[in-house]
Amino acid sequence: MADDQTRWLTQEAYDRLNAELISLKENRPVLAAEINERREEGDLKENGGYHAAREQQGQEEARIAYLEELLDSATIGEAPQESGIAVVGSVLHVYYDDDEDDKETFLLGTRGLESSNPDLETYSTDAPLGAAIVGAKDGESREYQTPNGETVKVTLITAEPYDPERDVPRSQQ
Repeated sequence: MADDQTRWLTQEAYDRLNAELISLKENRPVLAAEINERREEGDLKENGGYHAAREQQGQEEARIAYLEELLDSATIGEAPQESGIAVVGSVLHVYYDDDEDDKETFLLGTRGLESSNPDLETYSTDAPLGAAIVGAKDGESREYQTPNGETVKVTLITAEPYDPERDVPRSQQ
């Protein structure tokens, strides 16, 4: 992530991620004991339980490292209060390729984070769409290239501060 991008978290998101981190760390001894038990079962080449436990341990350690880095570097606070410009922490209403019927609403956020609303998609400023739209003003159009090489035009209808009480899920757009 570039230095000029904010890793913004609400207090609610910080608390949720911190609770997950604590839980993962508390599970370390349990997972280590399971690995030791599986190791004692015999031949490691054909011990599926051992390999599954080791894989789970690797995934959990990677998640712990990610969460520690994220929580250590995040800015904690409330959503941006300004409307009309696409910034991290804003809910964006957009349409694609001049088709005003092809609308989408999403949170402009940080990779790996979601809003507290499970039906509200989150796009990172690291993603092509997020990188293209950040800084756009209401009514402004930008273009970005998809991973398959296609160029897509996106127009910002409105940008509003994130509000978990107000945000409309995709299924209700």
